[in-house]
Amino acid sequence: MAQSIATGAEGAFPNREPRMAVATGSRSYQAYRLLHIAFVVAPILAGLDKFFHILVNWDMYLAPSIARLSPIAPHNLMLVIGVVEIIAGLLVAVKPRIGAYVVAVWLFAIIINLLIYPGYFDIALRDFGLALGALALGRLSAEYSS
Repeated sequence: MAQSIATGAEGAFPNREPRMAVATGSRSYQAYRLLHIAFVVAPILAGLDKFFHILVNWDMYLAPSIARLSPIAPHNLMLVIGVVEIIAGLLVAVKPRIGAYVVAVWLFAIIINLLIYPGYFDIALRDFGLALGALALGRLSAEYSS
């Protein structure tokens, strides 16, 4: 049976249960670790690939109406997006409790871009699944990260 960790603040939050010791063999902890690794690696790799186009030419996914709204050239906008994705992945690495929600919001912005641009609805659906995974990571991070 797990022992509670004394934080010294139990009296400050009377409705909150004390944190339980992490059972690293539990299925929920393993799910947390899988999601944590995935949402560190995927945004960083996708962000880096915006510069190298090894996986795909990412510029084709930018909706023309979004590109017209931007004050910078579409390719340069995708480079900025790549930097944001790298930062988001690093944030998940060090602060998953915050970074997971940043990634989820970022994925919802990508979904909006893809829904504006016909022909990429399948990728929007995939990104919706990823956003749900990021939200799940955020919820699990409340239990397993500091």
